[in-house]
Amino acid sequence: MAHESDEVDRIVEAWIAQRPDLDFSPLEVLSRVDRLSRHLDRARRDAFRRSDLEPWEWDVLSALRRAGEPFQLSPKALLQQTLVSSGTMTNRIDRLVGRRLARREADPADGRSILVTLTGDGRTRVDAAITRLVDAEAQLLDTLSRADRERLAGLLRKLSLGFDA
Repeated sequence: MAHESDEVDRIVEAWIAQRPDLDFSPLEVLSRVDRLSRHLDRARRDAFRRSDLEPWEWDVLSALRRAGEPFQLSPKALLQQTLVSSGTMTNRIDRLVGRRLARREADPADGRSILVTLTGDGRTRVDAAITRLVDAEAQLLDTLSRADRERLAGLLRKLSLGFDA
């Protein structure tokens, strides 16, 4: 069965003509992942922009939203989920509090600690952003069947587990 060619096929064919001694199968896979990543980045930025959020704001607010009621986490838990430095997280919390998307509250279990809580406006924006994001990502995958999506997700999980180990 013949398949349609894409830009990666053309690039690989040109390389094979020049360097037939090399195995270009990694390039065939990872160049496509890179190209898809660019489309995904554009779709995500658009979804966040339409909800008046920066990508970094999305990272923090979505972590709070995923925490469930009462939508709060310690700064340390936010650090673990967003993989930024302590100073960066403090700055991000300050900016989110300034935009009234989050607030600081004393931790009832430890009066010396604080919790970061998602505000109503923050929840409205993050909920709108996730709806837009899921819709945009579904469009990126609309040429794949449910079974193809599941198979691809499994293969990508297998690949990523090798990096996460």
